[in-house]
Amino acid sequence: MSINRRSKNITEGVARAPNRSMYYGMGYTEGDFGKPMIGVANGHSTITPCNSGLQRLADAAVEGLKAAGANPQIFGTPTISDGMAMGTEGMKYSLVSREVISDCVETCVGGQWMDGVLVIGGCDKNMPGGLMGMLRANVPALYVYGGTILPGKYKGQDLNIVSVFEAVGQFSAGNMSEEDFCQIERKAIPGSGSCGGMYTANTMSSAFEALGVSLPYASTMANVEEEIVATTRRAAEVLVEAVKADLKPRDIVTKKAIENAVAVIMATGGSTNAVLHFLAIAHAAEVEWTIDDFERVRRKVPVLCDLKPSGQYLAIDLHHAGGIPQVMKILLNAGLLHGDCITITGKTVAENLADVPDVPPAGQKVIRTIDNPMYAEGHLAILRGNLSPDGCVAKITGLKNPVITGPARVFDDEQSALAAIMAKKIVAGDVMVLRYLGPKGGPGMPEMLAPTGALIGQGLGESVGLITDGRFSGGTWGMVVGHVAPEAYEGGTIALVHEGDSITIDAHRLLLQLNVPDDEIARRRAAWKQPGPRYTRGVLAKFAKNAASAAFGAVLDKFD
Repeated sequence: MSINRRSKNITEGVARAPNRSMYYGMGYTEGDFGKPMIGVANGHSTITPCNSGLQRLADAAVEGLKAAGANPQIFGTPTISDGMAMGTEGMKYSLVSREVISDCVETCVGGQWMDGVLVIGGCDKNMPGGLMGMLRANVPALYVYGGTILPGKYKGQDLNIVSVFEAVGQFSAGNMSEEDFCQIERKAIPGSGSCGGMYTANTMSSAFEALGVSLPYASTMANVEEEIVATTRRAAEVLVEAVKADLKPRDIVTKKAIENAVAVIMATGGSTNAVLHFLAIAHAAEVEWTIDDFERVRRKVPVLCDLKPSGQYLAIDLHHAGGIPQVMKILLNAGLLHGDCITITGKTVAENLADVPDVPPAGQKVIRTIDNPMYAEGHLAILRGNLSPDGCVAKITGLKNPVITGPARVFDDEQSALAAIMAKKIVAGDVMVLRYLGPKGGPGMPEMLAPTGALIGQGLGESVGLITDGRFSGGTWGMVVGHVAPEAYEGGTIALVHEGDSITIDAHRLLLQLNVPDDEIARRRAAWKQPGPRYTRGVLAKFAKNAASAAFGAVLDKFD
């Protein structure tokens, strides 16, 4: 019996002949039309190291699909390098690319009536974009992560992309020589692979493994090593079996599975961007999941892993210590995972973890046991208050005291804020407000790694607060609060802050508060006028017009 959707659904005769003729033109034979047609969404590009090593994985996927009796159909997806775009106008296209990638996957799978799809990606938005497209198309699908980068080396120290941003602050503060600065810049990125800490790419890959849409151990492998090639071939074979079993993404991505993914994000100290992306993923899956669900999970799941940016180690160190399966086994034994969730392997989470040791290997320092966590509760706190009644996200690990009240230093763009930091106009106790950078106002919700990296480099990471309706890089840490909603462009209270106003960030009370009387806030609101759009044509204008609030994942298809 054929499992090829196209051959089963195309009318015999006249309509079928030109359809088959197109395939014959690509070398297909009569026997191929009974085989499943499997898309390979290939994110390879030479735009960024994150994606420059993906072609050999796409080749391995093609080999695996053919060996399993399927017809691979390769198509491309774009990427934007957050690390390269950071601090520039190009950063506004980053979140936009998530939507473009998801549209690419959905369009090709739907338009070509594919039986399944294997998505390969590396940089941050490749993963949420790919999965959102997989969920919309809802044919059997599997995600292959392109792998992490190995650390750079200089003077006996491991380097990664965040080392460069922090070096900018150190150099500007006079705490680093020009020679050291230049050497860090040259040696931080030694080859292909995604940024090495538990930043956004590795956060999302780890979450996808926990979610069940990637193979066990696949989320923390290094791109340049051979095990990832063999794993990709195996992934192709697993996908063909999923096609035969008709195991679809929406069978896997349930509310309990998302809770598993978020538990792993908390346990590994993952990126704030995971909040935004999993709101969007849940929307694509039509699963009820809100920003408050993150806080619910945070309160019961400890941080178990000592990983950058607020810890010591990189994703490849986590891999050598037992990877995400080891973290999941600890959580499962503690009753913090749903072991009955089905995964792309056809097995449940508990079945996948059956042979994983109950405790991590002796001698490793990356993964802690449940009775000796880095922090007793998760690190991604959802704050509310008059500055963000719809919620915002604070990363609170690595801070001695996540509480500050200080005068507002107000900036309507990232560049002027960075200039003030570099000119040493920001001092301990200040609370920087970076606004008109939300989904609509930015547009595209750019990340603020340049300002936060500079603050840390100048030694101000714990003594200066920074709030924004934009986003943060997964490499950011410090007294920072992002995704403030409603955003300034929509008239949120963040638009009404004046220079010198008192602001409180209090992660203990989950509070973000403008300490100004209500009647004064009302007076300012009445006088506020929405600025004109920054773009009136093209993809940024379309994004600004259609983007939902960050509290709903900044998706473009929330029409209810």
